Amino acid sequence: MYPCCRIRYYYIRQNRAKLSNKYWIICNLSTQSAAMKVAGFNVNSLRARLPIVLGWLEKHQPDVLALQETKVQDIDFPDEAFEKTGYEYAFKGQKSYNGVAIFAKRKIEDVQCGFENDPKDASRLITAEINGIAVVNTYVPQGYLPESEKFDYKLEWFDRLLRFFDDNFKPTDPVIWLGDLNIAPLPIDVYDPDALLGHVCYHPEVHKALDKILQWGFVDVFRMHCKSPEQYTFWDYRARGSVRRNLGWRLDHIMATRPLAEKSTASYIDKEPRLAERPSDHTPIVAEFDWPPPSKTAH
Repeated sequence: MYPCCRIRYYYIRQNRAKLSNKYWIICNLSTQSAAMKVAGFNVNSLRARLPIVLGWLEKHQPDVLALQETKVQDIDFPDEAFEKTGYEYAFKGQKSYNGVAIFAKRKIEDVQCGFENDPKDASRLITAEINGIAVVNTYVPQGYLPESEKFDYKLEWFDRLLRFFDDNFKPTDPVIWLGDLNIAPLPIDVYDPDALLGHVCYHPEVHKALDKILQWGFVDVFRMHCKSPEQYTFWDYRARGSVRRNLGWRLDHIMATRPLAEKSTASYIDKEPRLAERPSDHTPIVAEFDWPPPSKTAH
């Protein structure tokens, strides 16, 4: 892996906002404050979605927020806006495409980007240690069409990701893998499983690729808490009335190794940002963990 180009550290605020249930898809929501709240959000251009991201951080105060598809090269990252939030953050981006970032209330350590000895997709993967947990944030290639080279590359990317986990962690380690995985794993994760079967994000080959990584030692935290259908994180801009008609996909995920998944107290999807003015086509997914803080504080 490669060191990220830019990392910023700032004083951390400890205040938390109250949770509003109006737009949340909630399963097993805990009644007590979680020791650690982790969220993922494909923003589809960070600068375009900056008011939404800043407002969401302020309102919900996650301990960790992982962003994908930031679409901003490192030199243009909106540092000034985030300096005021009190979060530490690390990022790796490129112009117009891809891009990943991690924000945290605690110290961000051991930040690396991309796969070892392969800088091509450095802006699709960022990993860091936060509060004793390895956080792996990925923006998986979409795949374009099943008969295309881009789809083959997507399958290869999952193979590399599996090797990455095998080389760097053990299934008994506390690891969170989250992000836009560009896979709807189950029939209940798409609005029309029969018609959509064979799509690059709902395809038997990508299901096999994902299953290999899950079998390595990950648990789908959202589905651990919520078995209900029609729980989505993505609604296509191009489909007329997709949000109103709930023509969605669950493409964004929070996975955890079993020792950490067993400490998960809740997981939910917040639909409110998808209903905002100039929204991303995705919306945040959140998981809460009863995870003790380290013995030494970051600040």
